Amino acid sequence: MNLQGKRIILGVTGSIAAYKSAHLTRLLRKAGAEVQIIMSASALDFISPLTLATLSKRPALHQFQKDETGVWNNHVELSLWADLFLIAPLSANTLAKLANGICDNLLTATYLSARCPVMLAPAMDLDMYQHPAVRTNLARIQSFGNQILDAESGELASGLSGQGRMMEPEHVFEEVNRFFQKKLDFQGKKVLITMGPTQEAIDPVRFISNHSSGKMGYALAEAFLARGAEVFVVSGPISIQVSKEKFHWHDVFSAQSMYEAAAALHSQVDIVVFAAAVADYAPVTIASEKIKKEDSEMSIALKKTTDIALALGQSKKPGQIHVGFALETENEEEHAKGKLKKKNFDIVVLNSMKESGAGFRLDTNRVHLFHQDGKKVSSAVERKESIASLILDEIKKRDNWKQA
Repeated sequence: MNLQGKRIILGVTGSIAAYKSAHLTRLLRKAGAEVQIIMSASALDFISPLTLATLSKRPALHQFQKDETGVWNNHVELSLWADLFLIAPLSANTLAKLANGICDNLLTATYLSARCPVMLAPAMDLDMYQHPAVRTNLARIQSFGNQILDAESGELASGLSGQGRMMEPEHVFEEVNRFFQKKLDFQGKKVLITMGPTQEAIDPVRFISNHSSGKMGYALAEAFLARGAEVFVVSGPISIQVSKEKFHWHDVFSAQSMYEAAAALHSQVDIVVFAAAVADYAPVTIASEKIKKEDSEMSIALKKTTDIALALGQSKKPGQIHVGFALETENEEEHAKGKLKKKNFDIVVLNSMKESGAGFRLDTNRVHLFHQDGKKVSSAVERKESIASLILDEIKKRDNWKQA
């Protein structure tokens, strides 16, 4: 990965995750980037300017006055120098300042003067990260055009476990590299993605569903958007944090409502990705009141739901590209290839529940892609963002790509 000559401002704020900025600095420097550190005052409590200056080969700045002569660190010159402004970690305090234009230190002043793209990697404890004030501030700075590098899940400094850890330096580095290598090769294309689970109501309280989180579908939506496509999303009920305003977003619940929403959009788009985990069966009747528990066993009569990919595959336009997913537990390749033909897919993406690091709810996946012409491409266990990029690259290799 070559970042030779790229100029990056790395902002470091007051967070226990500040130690990760040292490793991130090394990764960026090793790839050839010039790195200028700017620290908030509270960041000095967590990591020393000397450490970051040594690794970046530049003074780590943290105040307006450069020295006792009165010469100052010009925040305007700094912002014009940079090709990318990256703040990692971003604390809740600095987040609030950025969202509201508060400019009381060198870091926030440089941010407000920045003309280059901005990436922000928040880091805070579980409950802080989910607080409505923080979610509102994240949404607001994202609406300014900034890119949020979502916090990852794991053990936190408080001892709790959940989402709030700053994205690991290696993953931040991948995002930075992806930014500089980004191509708008899907510009002018319209893409429809179905994602998440469906819920088939039994009564007003209960439903039939599955463990799909929507993470893979959302990674695909973000990847298409980043590469210039206009993206339509039809999503079942998901629990992950998403930025719906960037897409043409349609929320649905049942398989039938997902089919109706997708069918209404199908003829308008060039590419369709069926990433949703759609229920195969739904109750024949839905009770109008909550079903009371009885001493005896209970049976629920089920009916088949509409196979969305199959139905839309039958009305596929010339040049239109369909990509499907197959999650299997046995005879994986055989079943995936069967779906490829039966549902008129151009590509089917297979992932197995037996693969370590693949499957529902995880941030990683391992997939095998099968093309109609028999070509097979396999990935390692990678983050779902990287898997999404691989899928987009394979779509471009289709013979009907230029027609789409």
